[in-house]
Parts: sequence; structure tokens; C-alpha cells
Amino acid sequence: MSKRTRILILLPIIFALLLAACAQPAAPTPAKKVFRVGLVTDVGKIDDKSFNQGTWEGVQKAVKELGVEAKYIETQDPNDYMKNIAQFADAGYDVIVTVGFALGEATRESAQKYPNVKFIGVDQFQETTIPNVAGLIFEEDKAGFMAGALAALMSKTGKIGAVLGTDAVPPVWRFGEGYRAGAKYVRPDVEVLVVYHNDVGLDKTFTDPEWGKSTALSLVDKGVDVIFGAGGKTGNGALIACAETKKCLAIGVDVDQYYTVPEARSVLLTSAMKDLTEGTFNLIKAAMEGKWQGGNVIGPVRLAPFHDLDSQVPQEVRQKLAEIEKGLQDGTIKTNVPPAKPQ
Repeated sequence: MSKRTRILILLPIIFALLLAACAQPAAPTPAKKVFRVGLVTDVGKIDDKSFNQGTWEGVQKAVKELGVEAKYIETQDPNDYMKNIAQFADAGYDVIVTVGFALGEATRESAQKYPNVKFIGVDQFQETTIPNVAGLIFEEDKAGFMAGALAALMSKTGKIGAVLGTDAVPPVWRFGEGYRAGAKYVRPDVEVLVVYHNDVGLDKTFTDPEWGKSTALSLVDKGVDVIFGAGGKTGNGALIACAETKKCLAIGVDVDQYYTVPEARSVLLTSAMKDLTEGTFNLIKAAMEGKWQGGNVIGPVRLAPFHDLDSQVPQEVRQKLAEIEKGLQDGTIKTNVPPAKPQ
């Protein structure tokens, strides 16, 4: 083999070795950080078919549409609020959703301890703005007002009732007193029996369907024929009582309970809704997109559709409700319900 031939054979090998020697290993592509959201309930359960569940569905919407990872902790004891929040904060979660008025103080304290974490405090009015806390609040008095007006207009006995959680929680109190005010607005002579579950602690007031059911039955015995149930599983007990007796129409709360309490569909007139799902989702999205703003964020309220009872609601009742909704929005109708129960 000639020298020239040997050189021609070796040239590709030499060229390949030179390329290998000069090549630098490519830097590994950093793994994209997953945005994580944690939710801490009050002493209510995540499957309460109402308040906690509606908020968790907002988080789940963010999982589906925004690709976040999410977990929740159900609080068993109010003394665990700080500990439960810290579990998510210490694990580096980006957003922590705390559900309920009672978690307000723990949320604000945690926000100051973990300034790089965004906190969504549902039903937690912010008297002063902390940059990393958004209080998702609702005008429950307006939702209650519309529910009370509907109940009074639909009542045949002239007696309507409400079975509620404790009035020590301002949103619950605003629902109940708004309901009373709305009923009296359209029908001054209507009798409104509002019962709050105040004889137990916070660990029981929203998780007592037996009390809700028995209280509703006692109202039916007094001639009440429309009942507003508002207070997690406690309120759900009232809805189910109406369904079982067929002696009263029911009004749900927080979410459209036609879907969450299907056993009450046959008597469920509507639900006084707070758009917890969309409100929670929008704040998570704002945190992800760098559009976060601390302070109070007011979510929308409305009545749910009449569903199976649609044919039973007269046109004049619909027209009156439309007038009331417009008046509440433009300020020409006032509920006159203060932010919290007077002490």
C-alpha cells in the first residue's frame, strides 16, 4: 500500500478524532420548575359539596388548564392551622389557598413568615394589604337577598326559613341577614325564621347534617315551606330534609347544589352562589403570570338556574328577581347588612 493511500485512509479517522477533542459537552437543559398549589381547609371537609369543594374545584381547574400540581390538607383541629400551612410553605409551594374566615389570622401570619409564597385567603377580608395575600371575598348579603326575595315570592304559607352555620363567621351571617332583608323587601308581612348553629364549636358547626335536618324538620312543623340551607354539610342536611318530606322547597348555597347534592334535586329551587371556582382559578393564574396583586378581590355572586323546578317559577317572579339583581348591582337597592354581626 502506498504512502498516499495510507494517508487517504487515515484522514477521516484523524478528522473524527479532532472533532471529538474539540467538541464540548452540551449543557443539560434545566428541568422546568413545576408550579405547585396547596390548599388548607378549615375544619370543614374537602367534599362538603359546598364551600371547600367549590374552592378545590378552582384549584383542580388550574391543574387541568395550567398544568399546576396540587394537594390539600383537611384541618382536624383549629390549633393546626399554622402547622398545616407550614407543611406547604416549607416544601416550597408557590401558592397556598386557605379556605375560610377562621384561617384569616394564620394566613396573614404565615404570609409574613414566608414572603415568597402567594396566599389566597378565601372569605378573608384584608383590613390592611399584605403584598403576598389576596383576600377572595364575596358579597354574600346580595346573594342572600336574592335568595330571600325568591323564597318569599314562592312561599304559599307566608313562612320561610334558613338553617345556617354559626353567625360568628361573617359570611354566614351576611347570607342569613341578607336572606331576611330580601324576603322583607318583596313581602313585608312574610315570617322569616333564621336559625344559626351556635351551640357548638367551629369544628362541628359546618359538619352536622343531622342537626341541619332536624332543624329543618322543626321549621316545616311550624309551617315553613321554603328553606335556605347554608353551612357546609349542616346546610346540606336541611336540603335533604326538604327532599325527604316533600313539604318544602330548598335553596342551596355557595355552588350550584343541583350538581353537588343530587338527592335534593326534586325540591331544589336554586342556590345562592359565590363563584369560588372561577375566583380561585383566576388568582392562581395571576400568580403564575406575574399579574398578582395583594389586597381584597371581590368575586361574583348570583342565583343558580331553577333546573327541574323551572316551570314552577312564574314569569312575574323572574321579572322581579331581574329588577332586584340590577338594583343590587347599580346600588339603587341596598341590603343594609353590615360587614359583620354587630357586637
